[in-house]
Amino acid sequence: MSSGRLDALTSWRADWKGLRVVVLGLSVTGFSAADTLAELGADVLVVTEAADPEYERLLAVIGVRSWVGALDGVPAELAGFEPEVVVASPGFPPRHPVIEWALESGIAVWGDIELAWRVRDKVVRPDGSPADWVLITGTNGKTTTTRLAATMLVEGGLRAAPVGNIGTPVLDAVRDPAGFDALVVELSSHQLWYMGLQASPEPVSPYASVCLNIADDHLEWHGSFEAYRDAKAHVYDRTRVACVYNKADAATRAMVEDADVVEGARAIGFDLGVPGPSDLGVVDGILVDRAFLEDRRRSALELTTVGELDEQGLAAPHIVANILAASALARSLDVPPAAIRSAVRGFRLDPHRIEVVEVVDGITWVDDSKATNPHAAASSLAAFPGSVWVVGGLLKGVDISALVAGRGISAKAAIVIGVDRAPVVAAFSRHAPAVPVFEVDAAETEEVMARVVELAAGIARDGDVVLLAPAAASFDQFASYADRGRRFAAAVRNRIGKGSGGEHDSDPHPSPGDRG
Repeated sequence: MSSGRLDALTSWRADWKGLRVVVLGLSVTGFSAADTLAELGADVLVVTEAADPEYERLLAVIGVRSWVGALDGVPAELAGFEPEVVVASPGFPPRHPVIEWALESGIAVWGDIELAWRVRDKVVRPDGSPADWVLITGTNGKTTTTRLAATMLVEGGLRAAPVGNIGTPVLDAVRDPAGFDALVVELSSHQLWYMGLQASPEPVSPYASVCLNIADDHLEWHGSFEAYRDAKAHVYDRTRVACVYNKADAATRAMVEDADVVEGARAIGFDLGVPGPSDLGVVDGILVDRAFLEDRRRSALELTTVGELDEQGLAAPHIVANILAASALARSLDVPPAAIRSAVRGFRLDPHRIEVVEVVDGITWVDDSKATNPHAAASSLAAFPGSVWVVGGLLKGVDISALVAGRGISAKAAIVIGVDRAPVVAAFSRHAPAVPVFEVDAAETEEVMARVVELAAGIARDGDVVLLAPAAASFDQFASYADRGRRFAAAVRNRIGKGSGGEHDSDPHPSPGDRG
């Protein structure tokens, strides 16, 4: 196929009919891509190693063929289809044989984000323009910041929605007949890697963007930290108005400095310190904006206070940072400070994000199962120092030693779960030998958390926190991080139900030490 035709496919109204497209993967993202392409009139073949029966049934309804089988090589059915474009679900890594074959064969490889950008004009605003995109990535805090930013935009009177890696595919949002003023798009490093392949004459160009932080994660997918960092940096490509970065993370500043942005785009910093002009930060317990006002060198706008956030369980330092980042994005779209304050007042964290499960006998049981890497766990340990730390799982190639040396050394005890227990135990032995370490070697999923809670209950005393912040993925023993968190909460409540001698404290937001 000539590149000329692909170059012309930058609108819903372009001629997509008959375009031969292979969609790799049949999960939520893969199905949304297949459904979109079928609606456009493309000739679509879904190729997947496994398929949910419901998705397979729906493919038949929309007239899309599928092939299911092993993908350790290039299936003859795929090669024989002679695709002009391959749209890959985010789970397919760069070294996957099908991805390598497509790139070596000169076949265009797109992610779902590129496809969504190309057809973003299906539903437009009254002035004829499609919704603005706000892009959010980072090793940790993406989902919280995405929800916060979308909530702020809605409170400010905009039609907005959180989409992307957060759950709702962008392709579903751009086809929503109600339309939007702005889409707040959470992006994984996998999606950003595919964005880096764009060859379109009109590639993704967001209104505003942010990389919240960067630390080792997904190294098994990218191959190295450098490749992971480079993928994350694509979030800033061609940003038009505001490149928001974390002043406490030099790597995000470097990304902005190196980014190829639209002329006039501003760099906006945030951190927990006193902000300079063009920054957001904290002054005497007040979150302030010194970026989006005329006299930013001599004044600031109040957004909310740490005291108000503490009343809602939102005062942990990393959550305050997320609120500042989301506020910067919202302010770039002219959301008033009063709307930001109102949005934050009504905001609640997702389940399994520093969620207090129970407080009983003076012991606080906290579920931060969403802390699936060392960077996220470090934030939790900073919010709850001296806790009984439940740690471990599938490490994804990440070395946990620095976390143990930096934060784990102050834990009251460590309870180690998961299949990768050996490197965790070794890290404590080397870097925090004074911390008592207990291994949970239960083989059955149903037994793991019961044993964790049994051990923790024997260690913790009045005033202590038991913190589930695994610093690892969950798939070795659980269906998901949510399943891991639910089982932890169930085990805690089951033990309480069996009879605890103390009074049950119903305060949902106890104040841990050093909440910031």
